[in-house]
Amino acid sequence: MPGSTKMPSSTKTMGVATVGALVAVTGYTVALGSNGWLWFGWIVLGLITAAVALSNPTP
Repeated sequence: MPGSTKMPSSTKTMGVATVGALVAVTGYTVALGSNGWLWFGWIVLGLITAAVALSNPTP
């Protein structure tokens, strides 16, 4: 497709892991209550994923 960007598989995998972690942390928070360390870890994972996505050159 013209104008589409192809994401490397490592970036895609990190994105899926980040979304999965968000779902898990949210489920934990709903079931057992909030845990600041889990949210902190998810934010760090999200920042790393964003950095990887931005550092990969697009074709």
